[in-house]
This record gives sequence, structure tokens and C-alpha cells, in this order.
Amino acid sequence: MGKYTVVVIDFETTGLSPNMGDRTIEVGAVLVSNNQIIDRYQSLMNPEMRISGFIEQFTGINNKMLSTAPSIKEVMEDLKSFIGNHQLVAHNASFDLRFLDAEFNRIKHKRKNEFACSMLTSRRIYPEAPNCKLETLVRYKKLKTDGVHHRALADAEMTAHLWIRLIEDIKEEYGIKNVSFQLMQMLSKVAKNKVPEIMSKVRDQLNHSL
Repeated sequence: MGKYTVVVIDFETTGLSPNMGDRTIEVGAVLVSNNQIIDRYQSLMNPEMRISGFIEQFTGINNKMLSTAPSIKEVMEDLKSFIGNHQLVAHNASFDLRFLDAEFNRIKHKRKNEFACSMLTSRRIYPEAPNCKLETLVRYKKLKTDGVHHRALADAEMTAHLWIRLIEDIKEEYGIKNVSFQLMQMLSKVAKNKVPEIMSKVRDQLNHSL
């Protein structure tokens, strides 16, 4: 159970805020169905502005690479098709959500997809982890990685592996057979010390309904 489909997304950007004029420069998206990665989408995109030396160093993406990349509009149209009606997941989702909505707004598309945050959920399920950075959690849970950080597809894949592990660990630790997307969303909002009590109630309700 818990077999639903999500698209895990990650953006690399020119800065921290679309409200300050920052744009997306790369997107990685991973389709997860039945707790398995089944498809991927990745593209650089030309922000039509120069990116800073810091961003070049941080991401490994440079201005020359972006000068020949497709337009943001073109990539966002492709991403819209890839996402479809699937629910969405990102690590530190509020960041990616701001950029997704800002770029969708530019192509006159309004997102209806629900979002969940793997970082906030991890904070509740792995309270003993050193911190909730993606790289830290990948090491902490010994997840599959190619060692690349701050490139969109690599980060989206790591987030997808983390999402899959979160669901497996919730099933095992709390005896919940059907870990719904709504449960993952709810977990990100509850106090850490309330998690065992809430999960016990969820398990009892699910068992009762069965």
C-alpha cells in the first residue's frame, strides 16, 4: 500500500527569491510510482541574465552552458507536461514551490498539484539525525547517490530515494501499511514529540477501517 505517484522536483536558480527577480537555471524531476523511480526529466534553461561566480561555483553550471540552453518558457512547458496531475515532493519545498509557481505564472499556468516537503517530514521521522540537509540525510540513511550535489537531477534523485525510505521506515516503525500522501503532508506540520501518539492513532484508525 502507499502506492501512489509523485513527482520529486529540484531547481537550481540564479538566487534565493523570484520576488527579487531571480530565475530558474536548471530543473530535475523524478517520477516515483509504487515506491520506485520510473522516469526522469532534466534540463538547463537560459535565464537571459548572467549568473554570479558564486552560483557557478555552487552548482557547476556556468554562463556558457546556459547561453545555449533552451528558454525557461520552453522548459516549463515540458515540465508542466511531465508533472501532469501528479502530487509533488521537494526537499525544503517552500523554496522550489516559490520558483515553480513564479515560472508557471509567466507561462499563464496555475499549479493545482499538492506539495509535500521531505525535509520537514524527515525532521519528524529522523529526530536523531545530525541535521535535515539533503546530503546529511543521504549519508545518515546510507542512500544511493552518485556523489553529485547541487545539480538538479542528482538532488531530485536523492530526494526521491529519501522519500521512498521515509515511507518504508514509517511502515516498519509504526506498523502503518498504507502511508498516504496526506499523512506525509500532515507529518510535516505536527510537533516532533507528538509524532508517536499521532501515528498510533492513524494506525488504529486504518486497522479499524480494514
